[in-house]
Amino acid sequence: MENYQIKDISLAPSGHQKIKWVKNNMPLLAGLEEEFLKTKPFEGVKISLSVHLEAKTAYLCQVLAAGGAQMSVTGSNTLSTQDDVAAALADSGLRVYAYHGATDEEYERHIEMCLEQKPNIIIDDGGDLVGLLHNQRPDLAEEVWGGCEETTTGVIRLAAMEKEGVLKFPMVAVNDAQCKHLFDNRYGTGQSVWDSIMRNTNLIVAGKTVVVVGYGWCSRGIAMRASALGAKVIVTEIDPVKAIEARMDSFDVMKMEQAAPLGDIFVTATGCKHTITVDHMMNMKDRAILANAGHFNVEIDMAGLEEAAAEAKETRKNIMGYRLSNGKWINVIAEGKLVNIAAADGHPAEIMDLSFAVQALSAMYIKENYQKLEKKVIDVSAEIDDKIARRKLASWGIEIDALTPQQEQYLNSWQV
Repeated sequence: MENYQIKDISLAPSGHQKIKWVKNNMPLLAGLEEEFLKTKPFEGVKISLSVHLEAKTAYLCQVLAAGGAQMSVTGSNTLSTQDDVAAALADSGLRVYAYHGATDEEYERHIEMCLEQKPNIIIDDGGDLVGLLHNQRPDLAEEVWGGCEETTTGVIRLAAMEKEGVLKFPMVAVNDAQCKHLFDNRYGTGQSVWDSIMRNTNLIVAGKTVVVVGYGWCSRGIAMRASALGAKVIVTEIDPVKAIEARMDSFDVMKMEQAAPLGDIFVTATGCKHTITVDHMMNMKDRAILANAGHFNVEIDMAGLEEAAAEAKETRKNIMGYRLSNGKWINVIAEGKLVNIAAADGHPAEIMDLSFAVQALSAMYIKENYQKLEKKVIDVSAEIDDKIARRKLASWGIEIDALTPQQEQYLNSWQV
């Protein structure tokens, strides 16, 4: 098996520089790396990882390798791999199979190559490793103890597999950990989505109307940051409770067909398909901007848009313009793929420090407990969340109070 399939190994120096930068801003992972170098908790363990392949992910891979893991790495999106970072990992001796702009066929082959070591633990982002192991190559799943899933979309897919009774091994829902979704999904997505939209359009957000599709944790962050930048925010939802929450957070709430003519910028983040259809686009303003912050490029009906367009052309780097039959142009960033990573650098390092610390400790949990775990979706333990949160506070020099024995007794008693 090839040790790597990347764009260009000579790009490694730039990738090393990026990884060093994030390492200096990821104290949780740096602390785990120091521990792992001494304890080697993953000695002899084979880990296959499919996560957006940029500097923060690369550092996670290096931390796991420092713990003795035999790492095999690929990306989780055809546009999110940074070729210099992939080269740096290959230069460090890890198996790497990914390059930017891969075709769908090449992307799938890279996932397969990543799994050909027959891993003990998988770390997935969106469910593509799990999907290939269950559908095309179940023979490569023979030695899998379990795995960890990074995203809302991936956890949804895993829950469906568990419900149907087809999940072959336990999977930890890393996305659902408090130290992941409360910060990564909200503050990470909120900042990185607007970083991408602003750098790719070079347009002001203040004074515009932004339509946020959905109001889960990612959408909350997107809406919050849009409002802070001076935009008027409209939220569309299918969940009545989330719709109430959006309204009480000061945002207008309406159906997409009502919001379509009003918005200047539309951002999807639901995990569902065709939340923006061609019919919606036909009613949008001329030169409306569309971006997707969900894992897969199905939230905007790109196939329908391409079929309906009378003309399509690149209007700016990373932006395709589509002229509809009514003469209006619709601009889509990053082909409708995950906008904050396919056309930018993804979440800030400090945010991914939390998320990837959850990944590393959840992988340890799998290694230590797989023999007694059921083939189900498993929650991250409260102990892991608490450990990571306390370490994060300590990295900021923050101390918090603790319960006195009397307070503990009070909280655990039914008598006042």
